[in-house]
Amino acid sequence: MQKAIGAYREVLRLVRRLPKDSRPYYAKYARENFVNYREIDSNDPNALQELLQRTYNHSLWVLKKYSVDQSAADRLKNICSD
Repeated sequence: MQKAIGAYREVLRLVRRLPKDSRPYYAKYARENFVNYREIDSNDPNALQELLQRTYNHSLWVLKKYSVDQSAADRLKNICSD
């Protein structure tokens, strides 16, 4: 659960790098997904890892969409790849 919380925190930090008008949407989107997936099976290590990988990939897509340097997601990459 600590990895998921850390990933959520990093996603919110990345949201702050987006244009002001898009921040509320992506902050809400991140929150909704965190809430929806918080009941993930803790006995299945692959399920959490797949979810974290999707989190990272989607974050890169959003950063690229808004032309934000993708190296900003390095901390998220470290969390998601451990």
